[in-house]
Amino acid sequence: MSHSCEVSKGYWSIQPIGYITSPYKQKFGVARQPGLVPAALAYIDLSKEFTTDCVRGLEDYEYIWVQFIFHATVKEGWQPLIRPPKLGGKEKKGIFATRSPHRPNHLGLSLVKLERIECNKHVRIHISGVDFLDQTPVIDIKPYIPFVEAKPHARCGFAREHEQLRVYWSPEALQQVRLFSLDTKHYDLINQSLAHDPRPAHQYKSNKIFVVNLFDWDVLFRVIDNIVEITGIREHIET
Repeated sequence: MSHSCEVSKGYWSIQPIGYITSPYKQKFGVARQPGLVPAALAYIDLSKEFTTDCVRGLEDYEYIWVQFIFHATVKEGWQPLIRPPKLGGKEKKGIFATRSPHRPNHLGLSLVKLERIECNKHVRIHISGVDFLDQTPVIDIKPYIPFVEAKPHARCGFAREHEQLRVYWSPEALQQVRLFSLDTKHYDLINQSLAHDPRPAHQYKSNKIFVVNLFDWDVLFRVIDNIVEITGIREHIET
């Protein structure tokens, strides 16, 4: 096996075992937590050295832990104090008391649903309820064991389940849905993603038009009186 983990003078060198293909093409709009958007489907393509033997028995589990790198925030560094969106961006918490992607080692951990595993030229693991940016590097995969890891009555600090916003499609946006032949999976992903209000906390009072890139489209929306209005959809053009 060519894959290895090396340590030199206290520094660890870890190589990804694969990469994720996700509908979230930019940081803005990515589900803030795994499981919040069940319609967010993705897959992990393992490197060729990780053959079928590496996932033998994994299909017996319904959920898996995915450890990954927040690759889009590496250059942004990190701070010891964070303003969590849950607190409206007004209160600071220690980095280790949050799930901010701006972490010292830029490592993330998400619990996602295992849909199926394909084993052809390489191993492809289909998952749902993801909160991954497209092309996220994967470090490790482990099965989720409910009787060991589920703690439904545990304290959870400032993190509380929040009320979802209602999503309204303008007539123009519905016309564009038909024009671009969006199917149910696209429609559900857009609805579920926007219902959790991806806007930055400091712009919660703004009614300006925001743009989120999902799949190959830009979705234009605004929020007025806690209702998300989707005003249009257009093809995404890289700039």
